[in-house]
Amino acid sequence: MEPLLQIKDLRTYFFTSRGKVRAVDGVDLSLYEREVLAVVGETGCGKSTLGLSIMRLVPYPGRIVGGEIFFKGRDLLKVDESELRKIRGKEIAMIFQNPSKALNPVYKVGYQIAEMPRYHLGAPMRKAWEFAVDLLRKVKIPDPEVKASSYPHSLSGGMKQRSLIAMMISLKPSLLIADEPTTALDVTVQAQIMDLLREIREEVGMAVMLITHNIGLVAEESDRVAVMYAGKIVEVGATPDVLEDPLHPYTKGLLSSLPSRRGRKERVPSIPGNVPDLINPPSGCRFNPRCPYKLDICDKEEPELSEVRRGHLVSCFAVG
Repeated sequence: MEPLLQIKDLRTYFFTSRGKVRAVDGVDLSLYEREVLAVVGETGCGKSTLGLSIMRLVPYPGRIVGGEIFFKGRDLLKVDESELRKIRGKEIAMIFQNPSKALNPVYKVGYQIAEMPRYHLGAPMRKAWEFAVDLLRKVKIPDPEVKASSYPHSLSGGMKQRSLIAMMISLKPSLLIADEPTTALDVTVQAQIMDLLREIREEVGMAVMLITHNIGLVAEESDRVAVMYAGKIVEVGATPDVLEDPLHPYTKGLLSSLPSRRGRKERVPSIPGNVPDLINPPSGCRFNPRCPYKLDICDKEEPELSEVRRGHLVSCFAVG
């Protein structure tokens, strides 16, 4: 089966006064129709930049410097901006981790949602507004007629996120990129938002790239998981395989440091050392300065992401 999204050797760098930050550096990844793929890793590993790169929304001073992003067989990096605007929202949508920044504070919520069918479908304002109210009702916002006429600042965090979800699913996209969709919300609202996303995904039949550091969400919501470290994908596999029997040393360290996996009185272990500087990353494997299984070759050559079990890929010389 051909993937819905296929990323090949993607490189996105930020050109700063300190030097070139290699935020995404040679990423290969595939996502299939109706699949939920979780992308996990520490803060600063490049997860969000990966999502923004797919949308071609990398902020200045960042720039995609190489690679290919095939969506339904078309390389998004070769599509002109006018054509790309037709794809954003209609074919690929993105939920950002901070809905307060994603929603324009000077426009009513209903107007912002109505812009989607107006722009992509040419719907008149009255029908687009009714469509927006129906969507707010669909995402279970109380008094949707009232909330549609409200400005974002008057809504709670959970309602802002629901409004953003309504906007992003309005045209039933094939792919939804959800970047930390529940980070700013309390635990109860987090569960409600994920239930809502699951319900919509099953109804619409869209694929989801879930960008998160929440391993609990990964276990509950995803079919496959990709582990990212210092701008690179180091392990990819079916979620149960990766979480129950991780192969890459970084994945092992990441999972062993979860408090839920330790006894109450046990000390929570941490990965020694520091996250590498992406302006001057270590040679060879980027995890080698922190790796307990380091081999002589690890600081000289970079391991390739290769299949060691069926559907389970790892980038490590010590695994084979």
